[in-house]
Amino acid sequence: MAQQPNPDRALIAQFQQGDQRAFETLFARHRDQVYTKLYLLVRDHEVAADLFQDVFIKVVDVLRSGKYNEEGKFLPWVLRIAHNAGIDHFRRQKKMPLSRGTEEYDLLGGLQDGNPNREEELISGRIMEDVRHLVDQLPEEQRDVVQMRMYREMSFKDIADSTGVSINTALGRMRYALINLRKMMEEQNVSLTLD
Repeated sequence: MAQQPNPDRALIAQFQQGDQRAFETLFARHRDQVYTKLYLLVRDHEVAADLFQDVFIKVVDVLRSGKYNEEGKFLPWVLRIAHNAGIDHFRRQKKMPLSRGTEEYDLLGGLQDGNPNREEELISGRIMEDVRHLVDQLPEEQRDVVQMRMYREMSFKDIADSTGVSINTALGRMRYALINLRKMMEEQNVSLTLD
């Protein structure tokens, strides 16, 4: 029995020729994986559901426009769109409170010492903005791991699952991100103390 061509590719071709049911089959085949990826990123069912709709609207638009050319890699392409949608959501919301972290990864451990006065709050806020600015300058893979770990308090297992890499790779990206952040802090004379 001859091997069938990529069923996703066949469904995409049928959809592009006007067969709406082909997309419904494609959607049903991959919806659980896409939703799970979004939920692991945002940790909120309502937000994940909203982003899920946005992702599939974008997928339909690209397929209809004829610009899709992922050569049989439909699911990884859709998962990348979902990943970017989750990251964009947090950028838009600017809801990136830093977690306390662990001893190994605690970039801002010295900031929490009792009840800060107004001046300390302003300085602390400025430091947080400086750190966010530095994080934005990291390479994309490192930036994503830092945002998921520090801002969303995701475990390295969840980060690995969400980004499709091994836990060791996720840990390595965090390690390199921290090295790069320290280097940028020195180069740009950024201090993480209130002094």
